[in-house]
Amino acid sequence: MVLHTSPFPCCCLSILHRFSWALICPFYWLMDRLIASWLPITNEKGQKWSLCWFIRIIFTTPIYLALCTLSIPSAIFGFLLWNPLQLCRQPYIYSRLEDKNQASGAILLNEWKATGPGKSFCFGTANVCLLPECMARVNNLSNTQTRAKEIGQRIRNGASRPQIKIYIDSPTNTSISAASFSSLASPQGSDGPNKTVNVGIKRTTSMEYKGDNGSPNNSEENKNPKTGGDFHEGEDNACIIRIGGEDGGQLSDPEADGGGDCHMETLLENKAEGQKGQTPNHKPKEGDAGSLDSYTASRESLVKVRIGENTVDQSSVNNKLLQKTSMLKKTSLRKKKHTDEIFDHEISAFFPANLDFLCLQEVFDKRAAEKLKDQLHQYFEYILYDVGIYGCCCSCPCKILNSGLLFASRYPIMDAVYHCYPNGEGTDAFSSKGALFVKVQVGSTPQDQRIVGYISCTHLQAEGDDSTIRCEQLSQLQDWLADFRKSTSSSSTANPEELVAFDVVCGDFNFDNSSPDDKLAQQHSLFTHYKDPCRVGPGEDKPWAIGTFLNQKRLYDEEVCTPDNLQKVLESEEGRKEYISQPTSKNHPSNQKVLMKGNGSRIDYMLYTEEGLYLDWKVEVEEFSFITQLAGLTDHLPVAMRLMVNTGEEEV
Repeated sequence: MVLHTSPFPCCCLSILHRFSWALICPFYWLMDRLIASWLPITNEKGQKWSLCWFIRIIFTTPIYLALCTLSIPSAIFGFLLWNPLQLCRQPYIYSRLEDKNQASGAILLNEWKATGPGKSFCFGTANVCLLPECMARVNNLSNTQTRAKEIGQRIRNGASRPQIKIYIDSPTNTSISAASFSSLASPQGSDGPNKTVNVGIKRTTSMEYKGDNGSPNNSEENKNPKTGGDFHEGEDNACIIRIGGEDGGQLSDPEADGGGDCHMETLLENKAEGQKGQTPNHKPKEGDAGSLDSYTASRESLVKVRIGENTVDQSSVNNKLLQKTSMLKKTSLRKKKHTDEIFDHEISAFFPANLDFLCLQEVFDKRAAEKLKDQLHQYFEYILYDVGIYGCCCSCPCKILNSGLLFASRYPIMDAVYHCYPNGEGTDAFSSKGALFVKVQVGSTPQDQRIVGYISCTHLQAEGDDSTIRCEQLSQLQDWLADFRKSTSSSSTANPEELVAFDVVCGDFNFDNSSPDDKLAQQHSLFTHYKDPCRVGPGEDKPWAIGTFLNQKRLYDEEVCTPDNLQKVLESEEGRKEYISQPTSKNHPSNQKVLMKGNGSRIDYMLYTEEGLYLDWKVEVEEFSFITQLAGLTDHLPVAMRLMVNTGEEEV
């Protein structure tokens, strides 16, 4: 299947489309600004009805109205030219990183040959609410273009950092530390594979972390993955550290007490200093807020590696540490005490390191999509964006917005198909919400058999009372996915040319697993074929699962406007009740909304299946996280999942 690198099959149609949009754009932009000027967000409402606000509205409204009126004739002519062109438009645009120095897809394909015990892959999904300005303000968000760039910076900075796992042996806490797979290391020294680390490794607060150069803001060269040496590093290069709780935080093995040992010190955090140095995300400073070089980085998730007089090889230190951690395994079958879960789960202030695949929803604004794509391309080599259809066709309402879906991958994309849900109602009828199905290659066997995976990204009907519509869309999603796998498979049981490693479905489903109003969707057959790591069964989530739809009215509260603060608030039950939208029942006898059980409305899902995989291959969840790195930039919590694909072979 040919991937579409241009929205139109020929340059003549592209030129006509640009010309028609140039005629429409003035009216579109002026109407957007006119409506947005009357919709203040929470941190602007103090200015509403003030003298300055009143004067601004009095003067700008007539100007916007006059200019809109003048632009109507050209907009009508442009629409008449633009609408027929949409019949020839491709359903998505495929973009591949042109800088071969940063390209990593070919290198990643050579890392896994289906030998050994298996390989893990990390998936992320997020609703980023990149709507036209007036629509974004309805959701209490603003500055769509600025947010798009900032969201891209945070995601790439969080994902491109080294992966470090820290475990703490403590009489009172035997679970994985808050640093876990969202923690950071900043090895100083050479950029090559043999990085040097000091014998002293300290956990630091975000205020103490100064980056590789010891300065608050790193240069672009230091932030660039290709110069940091970690861009192509796989999970096998992760450093795993175990801290003893009874020996002052030092490794208890006698061999570690000689030269080149690693002493772990947990710094006592000064909360007053941490709060003093932070700035809200809706007031961006120079640099990437919430990223590696930001003052709003997680205090719990940063690890600083400092150089002393004696330096040792990074790999040798890692090997010693791995030998000393008898309780750790390379597979995900690590059972924690005081819980029945066999995988790690946490609320993280960062996107997981080595993020392989990213699915985004509500990337509706075209200019914002371009800015977001440019930022993500500094980490992801392959991107599908501007997914969907436009214009009036058949009996469907005119599609003003696309599907809002965006897919980014570090691995090569082989095939992609988009389908639009035909039953959207209300405001959703004017957008082409649907499902994007992607097939990626993640490796090859010594016999030149391709190892592939399937990822589906979707966004369902948003209106709260339309549970029946969402069920129909879930059924369509299943049928389309089955057809996609069948049409793109080039294997037979007797002579397989492709080995399927995983099949993941994710996105914004717009229904909660705790509300009785969503019983139909909760009991859909999709959940019998695909597993939800956060779910016990229909109507019941696991105790550690939290909601992903934030309270829109409280997005700019000081308590939650930074990744640090939001992470800390969501760790408490009281904080979750206050800052996460709660599932409700509209069918209560008193005709009032009643709070349901659970930790908030969890409407963003990450599902996987073991059906249809190659022979005896199994997939198991290694880690699951709810991410606060986009605090202040969207009204949803991103979620991430790391899957371990076990081939059943023993490690050589």
